[in-house]
Amino acid sequence: MVTEHEQHSGLEAFARVENWIFDLDNTLYPHHSNLFAQIDEKMTSYLSKLMDLEKGEARKVQKSYYRTYGTTMRGLMIEQGITPDDFLDYVHDIDHSVLEPDPKLNTMIEALPGHKYVFTNGTVKHAEAVLDRLGVSTEFQHIFDIVSADLIPKPNGSTYDKFLELTGIDPAKAAMFEDLSRNLKVPHERGMLTTLIVPRGTREVFHEDWELEGRDDNHVLYVTDHLADFLEDIRAAISH
Repeated sequence: MVTEHEQHSGLEAFARVENWIFDLDNTLYPHHSNLFAQIDEKMTSYLSKLMDLEKGEARKVQKSYYRTYGTTMRGLMIEQGITPDDFLDYVHDIDHSVLEPDPKLNTMIEALPGHKYVFTNGTVKHAEAVLDRLGVSTEFQHIFDIVSADLIPKPNGSTYDKFLELTGIDPAKAAMFEDLSRNLKVPHERGMLTTLIVPRGTREVFHEDWELEGRDDNHVLYVTDHLADFLEDIRAAISH
């Protein structure tokens, strides 16, 4: 895997990029904000009530569904026959005020040449709330959410293909930024430049071990623990 120090001289590759695709949770905002932890907790609570389980047992089922189906919701739809709208409304009813405005991120995204997109396994409503709190006023061409994906989450290949078909993006002229390595495999296969976002101040990614499988594979081309700074470096590299 390319380290941050090794990356800088290779950022000229981004000169070909015309479409910039950003995951939302733990990507556009830092992992340490713990916003997604609220969603995670609400998913556990939902399972606990639905299946009449203690929180500990509900969490085990939740993580099993997540690992097997890509999202907890997908697992609940297949295994429990839930209605996704109720689930999505419940788990995204959280306190977004924990997010701090990030004017530099807004400036750096706006400065990128071409079109910008949000590609999330969450909802448009949640994405808009996050962008509002961050102060990211960039006009994204599209927010492609779990509803746009027909409720089939990343890393399913058909979901990426649906995104590409809907937007008309040439993947050879695109870059994707994600906090989960496994969600970068298909974009890399389609021809995108891929960047993994890890928690700030560390080269380790504090997710469960199974989530980290493949993080050292070739489909992760770049790694950064600070998205705004990394975009600034890209902008500098491609402006010469």
